[in-house]
Order: sequence, then C-alpha cells, then structure tokens
Amino acid sequence: MGKQTVILINLLGVLGLCFVLTGAYVVQFAGHEFPCPLCLLQRMCVLGVAFGLMLNLRNGIKPAHYAISILSAILGAGIATRQIFLHIVPKPGDTGYGSPVLGLHLYTWCLLIFLASIVCIALLFFAEKQFDGTAQVTSFVPRSMVNAIRFTCWLLLIICVSNFVIAFLECGFGPCPDDPVEYQVLHGKFF
Repeated sequence: MGKQTVILINLLGVLGLCFVLTGAYVVQFAGHEFPCPLCLLQRMCVLGVAFGLMLNLRNGIKPAHYAISILSAILGAGIATRQIFLHIVPKPGDTGYGSPVLGLHLYTWCLLIFLASIVCIALLFFAEKQFDGTAQVTSFVPRSMVNAIRFTCWLLLIICVSNFVIAFLECGFGPCPDDPVEYQVLHGKFF
C-alpha cells in the first residue's frame, strides 16, 4: 500500500469522524436532546481519534500520530462501555439516554466506532512503507488531495471549536448536570 493510499485512508477517516460528530449535533439540535457528561467525553475522544489522523495529513505519517488516535479510541470505548453498563439493566421506564438512531443509542454507536477505529488503525501499521522518510504530505500527493486535506482540517477545527462552545454553554465553569435539560450559561448559571 503506497503513501498516497494511506493518506487517502487517513483523510476518509477524518471526514467520517466529522460526519459522526455532525450527526451528533443533528440529534442534539433537531431532536432537542442535550448531551450528558459521558456523551461530551465521547465526543472529545472522537475528536482525539480524528486529531491523530489529521496530524498524519498535516505533518507526515508517524506512529506517534496513530498512537494518539488509538489511545483516544481506547479511552472513548471505555467511556461508551460505562454508559452502556448504566443502561444495560435499566430501571422500569428507563429506555436509555436519548433516542435510538437506527435501533442503537449514540453511546452504543460510539463504542462500535471506537472499536472499528482501533482495528482500522492497527491494520494500517501493516503498510510499513508509509513510515519511510519524513517527507511532508504535500510533496507526494496531487494538488486536489492537498485542497481536500486543507478543507478537512478546517472542518475538524470548526467542529472542535463548536464542541467546546456547546460544552461551555451546557455546563458553564461547573460540573455538567447528569441529566441536562437546558444550556446553563444561557440561563445565567455559570457555576
């Protein structure tokens, strides 16, 4: 597998994770469902996985970048598993946190995405040629791919900043409520 193919896989990975986060925003705003603290942590871990792949796109492919993604995915899988365990034997009337999407709750989808990310990134390590040399990505990919990389990096940055803003609006400077029903900062509650 050549470097261009590996770069394309990294690019598609970042775009896919941006799509996942955008989907979470659609559920949040269109479905009027506030993310719980564990949901916010899972979003941060998805950003961590995407950030590691983005580093490969911006600074060249390095095992350390993949390590950031894998560690973020492991942490996210742990958080998602914790949330699944909270609802696996629910109390009467408890159907889990949030509405299911395609039959599964978002935290279950997150666990599947984190596990798939770990497997896919581990498989990328078999393409050893990607680690030959330290050439910048822009030196060996076509111009159209360079533009796609720039767009994707900006998209990830916008999603990252919006996630911080949403978390601040929901939680302020204090702890996030376990079952949020409002954006605390918009209601004058900063702590």
